[in-house]
Amino acid sequence: MVDNAALVRLLRQLIVESDHFVGMLGEAQGMHRTDLNALALIMDARWRGEPLSPGRLAEAMHLSASATTSVLDRLEASGHVERSRSTRDRRKVELRVPDGALAAGREFFTPLDGAFRTAWAGFDEAERATIARFLAASIEATVAVRGEFVKHRPE
Repeated sequence: MVDNAALVRLLRQLIVESDHFVGMLGEAQGMHRTDLNALALIMDARWRGEPLSPGRLAEAMHLSASATTSVLDRLEASGHVERSRSTRDRRKVELRVPDGALAAGREFFTPLDGAFRTAWAGFDEAERATIARFLAASIEATVAVRGEFVKHRPE
């Protein structure tokens, strides 16, 4: 039987190891951690088919408009992000990751993807469904607690 404390320790270890791995990517690309987080949010929005605006990015990252502009300026200058007018509403700006930047990220993450595939090969479909539910619930719990913290922290 695996108790909650063991799950918390394992989840924390995964977070720390993932953080180290992403830190290596940032060093290799000469990117700030905040920039990498912004890039991840923009890519996630792309995969969901939901364009992300600079305002929504600022909200998701809990950054001011000026700080978000600085992040986007750096990402745009390095070729990792493009800002373009929405085809549905020309007043709105949408953020996207160009194909070249996606290819560079894919190249860096390919070894990790392969290691994950190997590690997960021993899990059947039912176990994978349980793991996916566990991870989704853990993410939701983290987002909820973070939201409460943000609401109650002093300005």
